Amino acid sequence: MAVSVDIKKLLEAGAHFGHKTERWHPKMAPYIHSKRGGSHIIDLTKTVSKLNEALSFIEEVASKNKQVLFVGTKRQAQDIVKKLAEDTKEPFVTERWLGGMLTNWNTIGGRIKHLVDLETKMASGELANKFNKLEVQRFQEEIEAMNEMYGGIKELNARPGVVVIFDIVHDQNAVREAQKLGLPIVGICDTNSDPTGIDYVIPCNDDAIKGLQLMAGYFGEAVEAGRAKSKPADKEAADKKVADKL
Repeated sequence: MAVSVDIKKLLEAGAHFGHKTERWHPKMAPYIHSKRGGSHIIDLTKTVSKLNEALSFIEEVASKNKQVLFVGTKRQAQDIVKKLAEDTKEPFVTERWLGGMLTNWNTIGGRIKHLVDLETKMASGELANKFNKLEVQRFQEEIEAMNEMYGGIKELNARPGVVVIFDIVHDQNAVREAQKLGLPIVGICDTNSDPTGIDYVIPCNDDAIKGLQLMAGYFGEAVEAGRAKSKPADKEAADKKVADKL
């Protein structure tokens, strides 16, 4: 694995601070180090180990040119997740998770197709040529509203290689749909989370902005490392095609 996890950075980012002890989930017990001031403290040695496993898998997914879907709709995570996804050119969901976003892809895909069609016609001037200014303005408002819902998944294939969720409690609908389709899940799990069914559990404070930014940085590095691995294979395949034609 090309990504190196630094436990000191995790500590500095407050990744070890869990929730109040009365809000804990017993299944997170293996990842809890101790109690302090009425709150649980996450064992960062476990975080490093689990994070390394998750990053290796994300890297593997990216190396196979499969998509990584980033999900973070809670307020603290929205901007972080959007920037991560845009930097890595991966699909994302930072607004409300729409029911059936993965499990009813035919319907969602139809709405995205409509959005892309409207954007294409708006950019080409086709709408302006056919409709008056008020009608064009309404089309623009429709485009903006649809982009708020679907903008992050316009390039999403029906089945991403992995779904990375920044808070499995807040985005439990995303968890359910990914599980229903058998998609691998990487999930940041605070001490109040039920990690059942999460393929790659990352025990970590899911509220601290610095911690989420650090996680996003690691995820981004893993995607880039995976893509770097895929390039030699892609070049070899392209060279073979050329050789076969000669």
